[in-house]
Amino acid sequence: MCFNRNLLKRYDHLFTFIFKEGVSPTNNIAERGIRPAVQWRKICFGNRSDNGRLLTARLLTVTRTCLLQGRNPFEFLVEAISSYRCGNSAPSLS
Repeated sequence: MCFNRNLLKRYDHLFTFIFKEGVSPTNNIAERGIRPAVQWRKICFGNRSDNGRLLTARLLTVTRTCLLQGRNPFEFLVEAISSYRCGNSAPSLS
């Protein structure tokens, strides 16, 4: 009974795709977005340390964000490292 009440409370949010044009009923776009990262993690058998996990997460995030923005991830990383070494502010991903 509690489950049913919770569903009814969220009815508008669960069926947004019915009421608003252009909203997809699936999260297929998001799934496709993270697929390269999941495949990379599977092939490389994950990380061996917390620092490795953090570095991997950041690199995958930067790479995907740059690709979505039509930017070259390698050029962004070169610019970020150069800025850091020169004491300048980092380039923005937004």
